[in-house]
Amino acid sequence: MTDNPIQKVSNELQYRAIGIVNGIYKPLNNENINKGQIIDKNGTILDTVVLGKTIPLIKKYIDLNNYHYWVVYPRNKNTSRLHLQINGIWDPQNLNKGSDNSKDNDALLNVMNLQDNFFSIRGKLIYVNSQEKEIIVKICSSNKNKNQNNSFKIFLKGEISMDILNSFVSLETLRNGNALTLTSYEVIKKK
Repeated sequence: MTDNPIQKVSNELQYRAIGIVNGIYKPLNNENINKGQIIDKNGTILDTVVLGKTIPLIKKYIDLNNYHYWVVYPRNKNTSRLHLQINGIWDPQNLNKGSDNSKDNDALLNVMNLQDNFFSIRGKLIYVNSQEKEIIVKICSSNKNKNQNNSFKIFLKGEISMDILNSFVSLETLRNGNALTLTSYEVIKKK
């Protein structure tokens, strides 16, 4: 069985912001591949960094001239400028040697109820602007060092009830250009 690129949550109140994007990764320069851009099939350019543990995988196995499914963490400071952090690559056809994957990667995603540009966001709903159709969710990192504040905010487009402000929510979103747009949500713990 092929691993899901976006794992099921391990506990009910698990914070996270993770997604999958198909595109070509172009490093800013050949000497330092950790900074660059993902260019999707529509030509949208997404500023990107590669997290340390993924760099050896890219150097050894990945042809950067081809499209790949990148497992990414989203970051943004508004609803119109998305920045991605590559945490891995999802390519069971080529990277899971010995597994019998008769379906292509798109079909495998479909079986898992996922698709290109899907993002799972789980956190505390801290802001709703009904007029502008904007939402902000606070994500708390599971960092072991409790003295550091590693929380961050994700800005989304969409509508959600003000009644659930300050509640813990699970959101399904799709990337459209440089923005994440809400498609569905579930209240996990009401304020």
